Amino acid sequence: MITLALSKGRIFDETLPLLQAAGIEVLEDPEKSRKLILPTNRADVRVVLVRASDVPTYVENGGADLGITGKDTLIEHGSQNLYQPLDLQIAKCRISVAVRNDFDYAFAVRQGARLRVATKYVAIARDFFATKGVHVDLIKLYGSMELAPLTGLSDAIVDLVSTGNTLRANNLVEVERIMDISSRLVVNQASLKLKQAPIRELIDAFSGAVAAREAAQSKA
Repeated sequence: MITLALSKGRIFDETLPLLQAAGIEVLEDPEKSRKLILPTNRADVRVVLVRASDVPTYVENGGADLGITGKDTLIEHGSQNLYQPLDLQIAKCRISVAVRNDFDYAFAVRQGARLRVATKYVAIARDFFATKGVHVDLIKLYGSMELAPLTGLSDAIVDLVSTGNTLRANNLVEVERIMDISSRLVVNQASLKLKQAPIRELIDAFSGAVAAREAAQSKA
């Protein structure tokens, strides 16, 4: 049995074409089913639904053989014990610094001000501001990041940005782009040895699907 850990939402939806390229079809809609383990059309493959932040933990500790999760999650988790064969180029977004429209971020940085920064990406934010030589107090939050500067909890936030519409709707502006994010395939190292043939088959199918999609996009 091969177990693939996925999270609901964008990553799940954008993984489906990759699974189809490998001849795998998930037989139940996670938005309609209450099941946390979903069957596929292959008796030897199943999908487990977990929180995005838990995917590396499940794969690293053997709760799943493979998983798909964002680069941001892997950096925060620490991924030295996971094999990462592929950048799947799905669920693309970026991690950025954002502030209120009326906050002069560039001036504050030039003046050497100590900034209060709200984020759930503490490791990424810490490394980014340390590289810039900016002193920050990091405030760990788990959701509704945009509220922090609006309520005076923080001067800035570090968060995922896709279209930027949520920032604009809350009178925030993106002031620095930290890194681009996409989702990666991660594999349990023991599983790679014990189930080498079926896992390699999946990796090759995913790789072919990614290459075909990128070729099609380059021609468009």
